[in-house]
Amino acid sequence: QVQLVESGGGLVQAGGSLRLSCAASGDTAEINAMGWYRRAPGNERELVATMSNGGSTDYADSVKGRFTISRDNVKNTVYLQMNSLKPEDAAVYYCCADHGKGSKGRDYWGQGAQVTVSS
Repeated sequence: QVQLVESGGGLVQAGGSLRLSCAASGDTAEINAMGWYRRAPGNERELVATMSNGGSTDYADSVKGRFTISRDNVKNTVYLQMNSLKPEDAAVYYCCADHGKGSKGRDYWGQGAQVTVSS
């Protein structure tokens, strides 16, 4: 079992910055990749950024050059630095941990952090 607790959401003006944090606890030794997804009202959940244990990253095209994902493996925390925010970035952001392997592998999700961007 893994528990994910997100923090750092809020209201920001367009062009501003926010940093989201996601602290993992529990069976963190079996976590593989960690990442961030988001869901805006009326939209499907979409990938924002992921980072593997080896440090490989993947970003949605819409956030490349503006968002940066990072991990502190000692603190079992993943961060999402969001710069140059746009109104279309407004969504609930969810932290995700890819845990375990094979038939025992599963994803764990945080409770979500609301990000609101005013124009």
